[in-house]
Amino acid sequence: MNVKITSVAKQLPPYTRSTDEILPYVEGWLQGQEPRFIRKVLKIFEGAGVDRRYSIMDAHEVFLNSSFEERNDVYVREVRKLGKLSLEKALHKNGWKPTDIDFLITVSCTGIMIPSIDAYLINDLNMRQDVVRLPVTEMGCAAGVSGIIYAKNFLKANPGKRAAVIALESPTATFQLNDYSMVNIVSAAIFGDGAACVLLSSNEADSGPKIIDEEMYHFYDATHMMGFKLVNTGLQMILDKDVPEQIASHFPKIIHPFLEKNGKTIEDIDHLIFHPGGKKIVQTTEGLFGELGKDIDDTKEVLKLYGNMSSATVLYVLERFMDKEITKGDLGLMLSFGPGFSAQRVLLEF
Repeated sequence: MNVKITSVAKQLPPYTRSTDEILPYVEGWLQGQEPRFIRKVLKIFEGAGVDRRYSIMDAHEVFLNSSFEERNDVYVREVRKLGKLSLEKALHKNGWKPTDIDFLITVSCTGIMIPSIDAYLINDLNMRQDVVRLPVTEMGCAAGVSGIIYAKNFLKANPGKRAAVIALESPTATFQLNDYSMVNIVSAAIFGDGAACVLLSSNEADSGPKIIDEEMYHFYDATHMMGFKLVNTGLQMILDKDVPEQIASHFPKIIHPFLEKNGKTIEDIDHLIFHPGGKKIVQTTEGLFGELGKDIDDTKEVLKLYGNMSSATVLYVLERFMDKEITKGDLGLMLSFGPGFSAQRVLLEF
């Protein structure tokens, strides 16, 4: 009995600006700072590898001195819309109805809401009353792949069932207006908002790439590297500058034993479906795999077109592969990193 990914659908928020259009807002925010510092910050935005990003708020709202409560209210209101639209899109691709879903997983780390978004989706789409819910709130950028792993394990134990994984993120709602640290600035330069839905099935009648294997890898003594601190003004980003180097140092342990367990090597992998954490992480990854003749062009393109949307980003990369004509039997490796620090991997056969 195989578990398959049957469709992926992204949903973009209503507001969008190019990086060039955002720079005047950044300059306004930096008014009163040292000219040299302002030039440095603008260069960070220009060199982040992000040409455009989308948001649940327009640019002027992001740079308003709104409260945590006000921003979180916008988050709650807008992710309900994004979740509904992304799930409907994915269901439409499959020809499924909302009542066909047995297991509903929602992942998000950029806002706070109880009940979680899945409860609202059950009402908004009139889903079954016995659907199994799993909200995941604290796995950050890794949660898109984590959600797929949880869905796969549920479906493996329940043949003939179907699952939805919905990633909903708004990093712009976490922007700290009075924080001029490099962490806040770099985060603002690379992150954008977005949502995506993945549908999976253990029903033999459904088709799509098969999940051959999945596994998590946890870095020891690295809880300080990435995450959020809850402060009076909201969720304050934690992002260690050594993240790319840490990832590079662990890559052999992350990749090779996982593939060897499945009788494969990196040379056997045809498609790399990687989360674009940021320009430096992309460059690090490209350097490690470029010499093996592998490319991460789709990963780079997603970062360029949308920015890093936390857990949803790798699903945007996955959708690009799902929309291609890929040779039957090709292998794909999904990979994302997140707080903990951890790496999540999924081996796919198309």
